[in-house]
Amino acid sequence: MDLVKNWSVTSVECLHCDLIQSVPAILFSVGGFSGNHFHDFSDLVIPLYITSRQFNGEVRFLITDNRPWWITKFQGILGMLSRYDIIDIDREEKIHCYPSIIIGLQYHKELGIDQSKSQNQLSMKDFRQFLRKTYWLKGSQAIGIGDDMGKRPRLLIISRRNSRSFTNIDKITRMAGSLGYNVVTAEPNISTSLGSVAQTVNSCDVLMGIHGAGLTNMVFLPDNAILIQIVPLGSLDGLAREDFAEPAIDMNLRYLEYKIKTKESSLINKYQLDHLIIKDPLSVHKQGWDAVRSTYLDKQNVKLDVKRFRPTLLKALQLLHQ
Repeated sequence: MDLVKNWSVTSVECLHCDLIQSVPAILFSVGGFSGNHFHDFSDLVIPLYITSRQFNGEVRFLITDNRPWWITKFQGILGMLSRYDIIDIDREEKIHCYPSIIIGLQYHKELGIDQSKSQNQLSMKDFRQFLRKTYWLKGSQAIGIGDDMGKRPRLLIISRRNSRSFTNIDKITRMAGSLGYNVVTAEPNISTSLGSVAQTVNSCDVLMGIHGAGLTNMVFLPDNAILIQIVPLGSLDGLAREDFAEPAIDMNLRYLEYKIKTKESSLINKYQLDHLIIKDPLSVHKQGWDAVRSTYLDKQNVKLDVKRFRPTLLKALQLLHQ
């Protein structure tokens, strides 16, 4: 919240208007944790969809704490939600008058929509349909194995470069291929076109990756596709559940989880087995979020035990049969 500008709401009896607008406005900040793909969707895109969809495009967006690259990244979504040019309100010197204004965005929960709280009874099903329309996504249903005997299910492995990366991704790819998957790897980053990412993910039936922002791309998967979350060492069950497991169910996806063993974590190369970081992660949690993030998220990679992981991929195949 330190990165979000404070605004004051006051009442005045008389005000000169330089510009009189005919449509309502929504004022929101793109500060905070924007730039992190998970927070882009969870804190901004989905709340903006919830807040603005009722206007059917007849609404003006007033943005504070503007980050031009963020506007560029999400220009497709912004253009579908508003027919009007965005105003960088921090730079605007003229006085704009609107028939009404909403200040701030409606937020329900992590990467999700609570239909009971939505004015128009919106759901994540509606949001995902909106994304398909925005990015011209053709995939609406994951492959049914029995539907097309000549087609192999497509598995997308989300790779990372700096932390929580797979150190044996080639071995994982070979093993998955031997089970009958057509394997694709991707490393989405800030320079990657969101439309391109959406098309790639939408063409897949299974998406897997280590807990992190890249799994947010599950919003583009077809219905009944499968998300496999690899949970690294560090008692991160709560984060894994709230950030991706529960949202996946709301998105009409099937969810599988694989918790790594100590031997699969790169942390064993830095610490002895009796070190508190290895044997008692909860003691690190007591030190606060910064300690958890720096220890288990920023400094941990995974060497997946492909033999142990194999049943998870087989389970995914079984679910695609259903």
